[in-house]
Amino acid sequence: MRFLSEPTQREPAPAEPARAEPVPAEVAERAIEWLVDLQAEHVPEALHEEWQRWRAAHPDHERAWQRIEAVNRTLSPAAAPVQRAIAHATLMAPESASRRQVIAALAVVLFGGGAAWLAKDEGRWSERLADHRTRTGERRTVLLADGTRIMLNTASAINIHFSANERRVQLIAGEILVTTAPDSRRFLVETMHGEAEALGTRYTVRVHGASSDVAVFEGAVRLAPLRALQPLPVLQAGQQARFTIDAAGAAAPVQADAAAWVDGLIVARGMALADFLVQLNRYSNWRLSCADDVATLRVSGSYPLADIGKVLAAVAAMLSLRLDQVSRFWGGQSAHLRRP
Repeated sequence: MRFLSEPTQREPAPAEPARAEPVPAEVAERAIEWLVDLQAEHVPEALHEEWQRWRAAHPDHERAWQRIEAVNRTLSPAAAPVQRAIAHATLMAPESASRRQVIAALAVVLFGGGAAWLAKDEGRWSERLADHRTRTGERRTVLLADGTRIMLNTASAINIHFSANERRVQLIAGEILVTTAPDSRRFLVETMHGEAEALGTRYTVRVHGASSDVAVFEGAVRLAPLRALQPLPVLQAGQQARFTIDAAGAAAPVQADAAAWVDGLIVARGMALADFLVQLNRYSNWRLSCADDVATLRVSGSYPLADIGKVLAAVAAMLSLRLDQVSRFWGGQSAHLRRP
């Protein structure tokens, strides 16, 4: 996969000025369309000529293409998600909704912030350009080509890579529940910390901070931390473990409600209020907090994730706390629990 460069007979385009006027959104997306269209192995000369005519038709068109080349010159080899998104778009029907979504996302990435933004917020644009992703509070099931089912929890993102020898799911952010389908190929979930290989199974993988968590409900899963030197541990059904880049922790029993989120629930068993709010906040864009003197109060029960406000009201009533809610004029909401 490559970004296009200028034809060899022309002088290289100068870098885009640091304070250049923004490129109109429709022009940016059309430039991305050209970038995608010109990635084919054999591009007709007529298409090259039409591209050149488009560039010459308006100064904004030329500025848009120069922007693409300016970003291309400063992108690091780590820009694989951008390249993969372009490659995927080349395989989609020209007028398909999926192709339009990918092109719109690429326009935001390449024109919204440029190379500096890409380098600073790699995780964010990797998620934006993922094969499948969910927003905060959203859950969604994806059926893979082999029959495997993957349910994405809130704010999750995955890429899918199938080959002749293996089936690989890259978990970029969040949490997934995998129910594998029978197949002769290996099935692996890859995180930044290593791999979790299914041995005929149903299991969850969650990536957060400096570690990844795996919980096995059926079958078994072999963990392979990225830099581990010890023999690879295998988790059996009913076990869970956390692993980092260097090692896997000891196996522990899986809690019965570890995958309650699949049914739209959050379950607490004597959880500290502050910790409960952290978990609840995964499913909401609200700003949730509590006073220091109530942070260790214990929360128990099953709560539906569909209405965060009702959950907070129920917890406040159970703990005899006051719930202060504030709605900001720009649409943001915050909630704070404290003593009356």
